[in-house]
Amino acid sequence: MTSARSSSRAAGGSGPVRRAVRRLGRALHLPFTGTARGIRKATHAHGAGESGLGKLIELHAVNGAGDVMITIALASTVFFSVPTDEARGRVALYLGITMAPFTILAPVVGPLLDRLPHGRRAAMAASMLARALLAIVLSGAVISGGVQLYPAALGVLVASKAYGVVRSAVVPRLLPPRFSLVKANSRVTLGGLLATGVAAPVGAGLQMLGPRWPLYGAFVIFISGMVLCFQLPHKVDSAKGERTALLAADEQHLHGPHKETTKQKRPGLRTVGPAVTHALFVNASQRCLSGFLIFFLAFLLREHPMPGQSAAVSLSIVGVSAGAGNALGTAVGAWLKSRAPEIIIVTVVAAVLGVAITAALFFSAALTACLAAVAGFAQALSKLSLDALIQRDVPEEVRNSAFARSETLLQMAWVLGGAIGIALPLNGALGLGVAAAIVGTGWLTTVRGLLAAARHGGQARSRVA
Repeated sequence: MTSARSSSRAAGGSGPVRRAVRRLGRALHLPFTGTARGIRKATHAHGAGESGLGKLIELHAVNGAGDVMITIALASTVFFSVPTDEARGRVALYLGITMAPFTILAPVVGPLLDRLPHGRRAAMAASMLARALLAIVLSGAVISGGVQLYPAALGVLVASKAYGVVRSAVVPRLLPPRFSLVKANSRVTLGGLLATGVAAPVGAGLQMLGPRWPLYGAFVIFISGMVLCFQLPHKVDSAKGERTALLAADEQHLHGPHKETTKQKRPGLRTVGPAVTHALFVNASQRCLSGFLIFFLAFLLREHPMPGQSAAVSLSIVGVSAGAGNALGTAVGAWLKSRAPEIIIVTVVAAVLGVAITAALFFSAALTACLAAVAGFAQALSKLSLDALIQRDVPEEVRNSAFARSETLLQMAWVLGGAIGIALPLNGALGLGVAAAIVGTGWLTTVRGLLAAARHGGQARSRVA
C-alpha cells in the first residue's frame, strides 16, 4: 500500500516536469516551424501553391544556397589564400581551364535540353546530383590543391548553368491564373537571392571550421534539391505543342529548312520579333558588365581597398551594394505595371551608362559601390523585361526553347566579361571606363530598335507585369 502511494506521488511529481519539458521543446521548436510555415505561406501565395510555382521557388532557393557554399569554398582557395599577384595568376588559370571549355559547351546546353522536353525534372535533378558529387571531389581538392579542382569546378559551372536553362523553360508551365511571367520570374529570383543571403554567412562560418565544410554543406543542400526536383508537378515534363525557337529577328537571318518555314502562312511561329533580339543583346551587355565587375573589382579592391577599410570589408561593401540593387530591381519588376518593357530596358541601362561614365571620370570608392548597386538593379529589371518580351512576342509553343537559348547566350556573355576583368590592369579609372564601354555598346546599338518596337508594339499586347 505504501509502495503504491509512493509510486503515485512520484508519477504526480513527474507530471509538471514532463509538461515543462514539452513547453520548452515547443518553444525551441517554434522559431523553426514558424519560419518554415511563414516561408511556405509566402512562396505559395496567390495561387503559386496550386500551380506548382511555389515548389519551384523553394527549389531555386535551395539551388542558390548550394551554389553560394561552393563559391565561398573556391574563392577562399583560389583567391584569398595567396598574395594578390599570385591570386591573379591562379584565377586566370581557373578561368582558362574552366571558362574556356564552358564557352564551347554552353551553346550545346540549350539544344541538348530541347531534346529532353519530357525529362525536365530529371534534368534538374541530375544537375543537383552532379553538383553534390562534385562538391565531395572538391572537398579533397581544396586541401591537396590537386589538379582535379579545375575539372570539378568546370563540372559545377556547367551543371549550374544547365539548371538555369531548364528552370527558365519550366516557369511558363507553372504560371498561376492572372500571373504574368515577369511576376513569376521575380518571385523565383527573389527566392534565390534571399536564400543566398542566408546561406552566405552560414558558409563563411563553416569556412572557419575548415575549407571542406562549406562543400559538405553544399553536398547536403544539393541532395535535398534533387529530391525537391521530383516534387514539381508532372506538367513540367509536358512538351505538348512545343517547337524549337530560333533567336533571329527576321527571315533574312534564317537558313536551311527554317527559311522555308518562314514562307508559310504563319512566319512568326519559328522566329521572334526584333524587340526580343534587341533586348537580348542589351541584356548580354549587362551580363558581360556583371562578369567584368565581379572579377575586376575583386582584384582592384584587394590591392587598393576603400579608405580606412580592409580588403575583405571593401569587397563586402561592393558585394552587398550589388546584391541590394539586384534584389530591389527584382522587387520593382514584380510591382511595376508597364506595357512597354522596351522603355524599361532603355531607361535603366541608360542610368547604368551614366553612372559608369561618372564613376570613370571621378573615380572613388563611393561611386564604385554606387555603380555596383545601379548595375545590379538594372540587370535584374532588364532581365525581367526580356522575360516579358519573350512572353509577349514569342508564341507559346516555342517560348520554352527561346528561354533556354537566351539563357545560354547570357551566360556566355558573363564569361566574356569575366575574362576581360581578369586581364585588365588594376587601374580604377581605366576599369570603369571599360565598364562604361561595355554597357554603352549594348545600349547604343539597341536603343533605336527598342524605342521603335515600343512605338509600334509587339505581335500581341498581353500582360507583361
